[in-house]
Amino acid sequence: MARPALSPIPPLAEILQSLEALATPRDLANLQRFGITSANALGVSIANVQKLARGIGCDHATAEALWTSGVYEARLLAAYVDDPAAVTVAQMDRWCRDFDSWGVCDTLCFVLFDRTPHAWRCVDRWARARHEFVRRAAFALMASLAVHDKISEDAPFSGRLPLVEEAAADERDLVRKGVSWALRTTGRRNVALHGAALAVARRLAATSDAGSRWVGKDAVRELTGPIVARALQRRRAAKKR
Repeated sequence: MARPALSPIPPLAEILQSLEALATPRDLANLQRFGITSANALGVSIANVQKLARGIGCDHATAEALWTSGVYEARLLAAYVDDPAAVTVAQMDRWCRDFDSWGVCDTLCFVLFDRTPHAWRCVDRWARARHEFVRRAAFALMASLAVHDKISEDAPFSGRLPLVEEAAADERDLVRKGVSWALRTTGRRNVALHGAALAVARRLAATSDAGSRWVGKDAVRELTGPIVARALQRRRAAKKR
């Protein structure tokens, strides 16, 4: 359900001024510490971005204006302000091509894109892209769907595991980490998908490709760990009630 728009929606200049007022040197240093070095970053914590979004409400035109500004935190804010029902495939493609850090990529996928009706279509289209952040977005989006989509059956997830297995060999660290995220969250979703994801992880862990091995071992470690085992046990027990 879309967040209601508050009235009146502040103009873009006022929103950007609010972001600038929330910026701190500490938050800017934190971005850089986590590898987000955008020249257009102000240094605003995600908590303050979310707080500002609650004061704006839901407005598609404002989200577009925020995105066009190019400011890192304004683009994060756009994810919280936009209406998933108004987002088009063309918009998702356009914004995705603008991604220049894992922070904006993952936030857009986790907060907005996975709530659109186009999410799975974009996973399929982006999974073989050459652009680093477009390809990462495919798997960040798949991971986000595994967490937030409470309706879909197993088939959309199990049917994309070949894409995960293929992309694990990507030489770029940020892509591989996105692939691992998708594989691990798929395996945590339920007992059946756990088995399917773990089989993929074990195959990858046994390959000769170093990147694929890393993805496989990372996923095997989590999917065979006690936290996942307890979560799956709770789900088995819940199904028996």
